[in-house]
Amino acid sequence: MTGFADLRILTLAADGLAPSWLATLSPPILFFFLGALAAAVRSNLRVPPAVTKLLSLYLLWAIGFRGGVHLLEGGLTQQAVVALGLAIGLSLVVPVYSFFVLRMRLDAANAAAVCATYGSISAVTFMTAATVLEQRQIAYGGHMVAAMALMESPAIVIALLLLRRAERNDAKAAAAKHEATTPGATAAPVGKVKWGTLLHEAFLNGPVILLLGSLAIGLLTGDRGYRAFEPLCTDLFNGVLVFFLLDLGLVAARKLRAMKGQSAFLVGFAIISPLVNAAVAIALAHVCGLSEGDSVLLAVLASSASYIAVPAAMRLIIPAANPGLYIPMALGITFPFNISLGIPLYIWVVHAIR
Repeated sequence: MTGFADLRILTLAADGLAPSWLATLSPPILFFFLGALAAAVRSNLRVPPAVTKLLSLYLLWAIGFRGGVHLLEGGLTQQAVVALGLAIGLSLVVPVYSFFVLRMRLDAANAAAVCATYGSISAVTFMTAATVLEQRQIAYGGHMVAAMALMESPAIVIALLLLRRAERNDAKAAAAKHEATTPGATAAPVGKVKWGTLLHEAFLNGPVILLLGSLAIGLLTGDRGYRAFEPLCTDLFNGVLVFFLLDLGLVAARKLRAMKGQSAFLVGFAIISPLVNAAVAIALAHVCGLSEGDSVLLAVLASSASYIAVPAAMRLIIPAANPGLYIPMALGITFPFNISLGIPLYIWVVHAIR
């Protein structure tokens, strides 16, 4: 037992002396890298798809339900309203600027798909960041779960609007050029926006429904409901997150191979864009007086990229876009970057400027 005690003392000492990012080396994050290592060495380690889906549904339920309970306890304060407003604002602005940056190298369809991916959020990155904050005893508001839900869908709508605008501009330019060479000719019409499909995929997809529904149930049942499910939604959470991130490590490493030979511009965008978005979010949070935990989570939401909900929507709404670009960028580059370097960096910056 003495050896274990000595090890604990050394660990505590290391926590005080080592860089702050070491505090984020929690089991879930380390298991992500274990999965990536297994894929890199071409191990036959696999997590069945049905299990992965069940784990993702559990995580969305747990984070939504706990967020609803915490939101009820804290109330819709001025800080909560400000945080939600900033979240919505970022979800509207990020895809717009991203689209025009991406148009420097990509066609309209691929630029729209990538900007939707980076304008939306990664719920798993949020969950990982929330776990790190809890381990470091940094409080955050339950309203940040609502912020996560609100930020997931607007980018899909904005991306399609930007795509249709670009297509119309291209069609007008082509028509003008064609008319100059062939008087009296008519250009082919641009396809109409299928608003029913668009709005359904943006606001009524499974993850959003489960997250918002769990949040609402947490609000309705409060502490009474939480006590009934506490072992399930709290005690099991980290264990389930471990297996989910193990699977994501396997998938991310395989997706990263698809980026070989791709433009350095896209690789740079997958790293620089999250840093820029996080910096803007932290600055806004600081000016508006958000708490340390809320500021970190806002930065995490702004810097993350969707690799589940948005890619599924893009395949239906913008089939011309190449999934071999936006999925590897989000899952193979941005997600590992955020959970390994981004989260500790955002925590450090937020703490440093307070």
